[in-house]
Amino acid sequence: MVTGRISLCFCLLLAFTGPSFAQTTEADRLKAELEALRLEFTNRIADLEARLKTVEAANATAASPAPPPAPPAQMGGAPASSSKMFNPDIAAIGNFVGAAGKSPGGGEPSLEFNEAEVSFQAVVDPYARADVFLTFGPEEVGVEEAFITFPTLPAGLLMKVGKMRDAFGKINASHTHVVPFTDRPLMTQNLVGGDEGLADSGISLSRLFPNNFAFLEATGQVYQGNSEIFVAEKRADVAYVAHLRGYRDLTESTNLDLGGSFAQGHNDAGPDQTTRLWGADLTFRYRPLRRSIYTHFLARAEATWSRRSELTGPSSFGAYGYLEYQFARRWTTGARFDTSDRATDASITDKGASFLMTFKPSEFSLVRGQYRHTRFGDGVKSNEFLFQFLFSIGAHAAHPF
Repeated sequence: MVTGRISLCFCLLLAFTGPSFAQTTEADRLKAELEALRLEFTNRIADLEARLKTVEAANATAASPAPPPAPPAQMGGAPASSSKMFNPDIAAIGNFVGAAGKSPGGGEPSLEFNEAEVSFQAVVDPYARADVFLTFGPEEVGVEEAFITFPTLPAGLLMKVGKMRDAFGKINASHTHVVPFTDRPLMTQNLVGGDEGLADSGISLSRLFPNNFAFLEATGQVYQGNSEIFVAEKRADVAYVAHLRGYRDLTESTNLDLGGSFAQGHNDAGPDQTTRLWGADLTFRYRPLRRSIYTHFLARAEATWSRRSELTGPSSFGAYGYLEYQFARRWTTGARFDTSDRATDASITDKGASFLMTFKPSEFSLVRGQYRHTRFGDGVKSNEFLFQFLFSIGAHAAHPF
């Protein structure tokens, strides 16, 4: 009886626990299969990564290293891209001038596109640089300057060969669009050849002597002898120019620039007649660093003495003084005072005064108005208003400071 009861209980226990035991066994089997798959895929991925690293290492060993790029050509320590060898910096500058009022001889036309200058500038090789400036005027097309510069000569010498504006004074060496006036001073008009000035084909050699406080620059030039002032009738009639310039910073905002010049060449009075020119210039600049785009002040004086050998009288003298003040970011005002004898008659003296206002919408354009009063040595007076529109496009290199 007891044995039968135990058997019945054992059967009931199997009935209730049997399905649960079966389910546990199936779950364990599935977990084991998933773990096996995970290990298999992990091993395959590791194997693929190892093969990929082997292939990359083989390719890196087989590939030859690329040669380093050739260093760019340099001039004076400044690198230049190789494209500049065949594509120079090109710029164009237009200068439109108008005039109103009466002047003896007519003066400037009422409206005139005075000049268009096109420049080509580039490094030739690591030892030379070329600059070409072509000018297009109402009546002529010409070469204003075209020269090659060698800046790496021994002893710190710098040589230029070609056609250049002579290094005489400040205004003569400046292109028309760089001059801070609509016109050129009476001194330049009467004694130094006007807008064309002293410009000729020749060789220039200069040397810079810097130190911690200032620098001194000495320049000697030999020219063919043909310009607005000099005339060469034979091969030996060359012209000579010497220029000495000193510069010094007085403070972090002010500097002083002093120069002396000499030029000699044959003139049109005869085969043995010469003209000698002496010049002196002084420039004071004030430009506070913290407000340099809003204000600056400049004071400049320049004088020239001209002596023609065929004349027995005193040398002709000319000078001008110029004051410039920037009172706003785009606005500048200025005043210039002129006096100059005539080159062939020192007893006739022209005098004048000009007042200017300049507006610069950007660094690539300007609009300028100038009132000019002139009292000529023969008693004639003129009162004129000049205005100028100047614009530039392209990469035009900076002019000498």
